[in-house]
Amino acid sequence: MGAGADKTLLTPEDLLAMPDERRFELIDGEPVERDMGAMSGWVGGQIHDFLNQHCRANMLGWVFPADVGFQCFPDRPRTLRKSDAAFIRTGRLPNEQIPDGHIRIAPDLAVEVVSPSDLAYEVDEKVNAYLKAGVRLIWVVNPHTRTVLIYRSDGSVGLVREADELSGEAVVPGFRCPVALIFPPEPSPAAGNPT
Repeated sequence: MGAGADKTLLTPEDLLAMPDERRFELIDGEPVERDMGAMSGWVGGQIHDFLNQHCRANMLGWVFPADVGFQCFPDRPRTLRKSDAAFIRTGRLPNEQIPDGHIRIAPDLAVEVVSPSDLAYEVDEKVNAYLKAGVRLIWVVNPHTRTVLIYRSDGSVGLVREADELSGEAVVPGFRCPVALIFPPEPSPAAGNPT
């Protein structure tokens, strides 16, 4: 085949059948590897844990960790996105059952933790795709700047810093967490930098 030959485009079902599917998202039929560093993974895990504790205690809904696929883009059937954490409120999953495959509705909250390999335009594209799909609240967490950008379905955007509190607003009622708790402690200057 020549250089201009068509690529074989995958479906979300094809991706699910791959042995290493957890590492990939699907963008218009093309697999895109998610490169998550240790820091990004740890921060995503912290956020998942805090959300899960709150939502279980208050029976608000379902909290999903990284690697759960969302196939919720009606105009892009060959697109599957994965958040670093996500929340779906009670009453939205069909029959309140978690599917074996991908989730076919938009989460109410999507959390994206910026990794060293993430490009700004890619994060923006993902945020815009989620908003278009109906996600009500998106947190873009930046471990490097220790900040969280908050995108809302009404088009407003906010920023919280390490000294502030992260709120679930009306989407995750009652959820509040000091931003500092989702990041590891900063090393003290006296501790030096381990090699």
